[in-house]
Amino acid sequence: MCEAAADDGGCGEDTAPARRRRGPAQRHPRPCVKCGQGSAALVIRVGDAFCRGCFREYFVHKFRAVLGKNRVIFPGEKVLLALSGGAASSAMLRQVQEGLSRETAKRLRFVPGLIYVDEGAVRGQSPAQREQSLASVETLLRATGFPYHLAHLEQALELPPSILRPGPGGSGEPSPSYKEAVEGFIQQQWQEGDNGGTSLPGLGNPDTPAGKPPAPRLPPAARTQELLRLFGAAETPTAREELLQMLRTHLILQTARTRGYAKVMTGESCTRVAIKLLTNLALGRGAFLAVDTGFLDDRHGDVLVVRPMREYAAKEIAFYNHFFGVPTVVTPPLPTKRRDKPSIHRLMERFLLGLQEDFPSTISTVYRTGEKLSPAPAKASSESERCLLCLCALDIAGEEELALEPTLIMEEPELEGNGCCQDTPAAGAESKAAFIPLLCYGCCLTFKELGPLATLPPYVRAEAQRRIRRAEMEQRSQEDEGSGKS
Repeated sequence: MCEAAADDGGCGEDTAPARRRRGPAQRHPRPCVKCGQGSAALVIRVGDAFCRGCFREYFVHKFRAVLGKNRVIFPGEKVLLALSGGAASSAMLRQVQEGLSRETAKRLRFVPGLIYVDEGAVRGQSPAQREQSLASVETLLRATGFPYHLAHLEQALELPPSILRPGPGGSGEPSPSYKEAVEGFIQQQWQEGDNGGTSLPGLGNPDTPAGKPPAPRLPPAARTQELLRLFGAAETPTAREELLQMLRTHLILQTARTRGYAKVMTGESCTRVAIKLLTNLALGRGAFLAVDTGFLDDRHGDVLVVRPMREYAAKEIAFYNHFFGVPTVVTPPLPTKRRDKPSIHRLMERFLLGLQEDFPSTISTVYRTGEKLSPAPAKASSESERCLLCLCALDIAGEEELALEPTLIMEEPELEGNGCCQDTPAAGAESKAAFIPLLCYGCCLTFKELGPLATLPPYVRAEAQRRIRRAEMEQRSQEDEGSGKS
């Protein structure tokens, strides 16, 4: 018989570690740590209790400090704000609105524009639900007074192949420093009689005309069915998540290029960055973490992606939106039949958020670890060294190829069953095996689960064929030069 004391544990006692117990709530309100006068409305971290007024100043100061510290957005530049309707992107829009108001002491000096990508077709919404959601989103966008663009995910199927090539980084002339650009902008405003700059160029000419908003028009049903076939051919929910992210990014990038925006702002919070960091590790994108999760993403060349909300925790954003009435739009997740482990993205999210409940420093620890990574491994010097889909450097050269080769499925050309000769350039360009040398390790793993090539976006297949033919021509020219010398 077991005679162990109850305090020491017995043979039938659960040996699992006890969950951290929260201390009893204080009965009296805590004072604000900043002003010391008002009662604390929330506690961000242990010892950081703020009243509403001080919390608002803290929230606004952090956003302005992130932009001022990095000095990436120059005065007068057009910046496209990518809005999903979620909490983080909505809070980012509110910060830009307040930073551009006349009452602000140190105003923001860039010209904003908004874009919203309608993803209702792949998220299981009916046409009536999509129209209702678009109408509510357009009402919010028009209320800002900024130029806005409503895009549908179906439009990604009509993108040009050039979207998979980095644009020119700028003209050959040396760009002025940030300080010189600010001084020149202020001087120009004074010369125009603005007395310090109370208005910005471009805000008075919205891309969408004023007046009563027209009824949102959905894409043709044939395009929607083509998009649904593309997502239906993906074998796993993880591949569908990656495909959705790729199409959304390319559509936003194309809008920024055609509309003349130099920067794109996205609303990833600290919590979302930490989840994405571990997710990309599981997806084989460890070499590109600094680019995928850092403040600046310059892989596209002419358009830079910045993440000004990456130092805000999801808790801070939720309280800010609740206290100050920031409107948000709820979007349903991608439909899936699996409940427990729908995708690597959702699995990592549940894992991190579950740890965060018992260990409040989990998210910040993962985030700060990602801050130490260098973006150098993601840079490529030529087109042959750049991934077809993510535009990062290929990481499958050299000795790493020995470990990569067994994980890839080198399928036969799909045209073989139709009687076509697989030795022809057209057949080689339309085989899954021909795409493998054009992709990095992480994109290779995703590409295997995207189904047949016939369902892929046309611009991806066209750009792959161009790169394959160009590689063949370069190889033939090298062979001709070698035979001529001999």
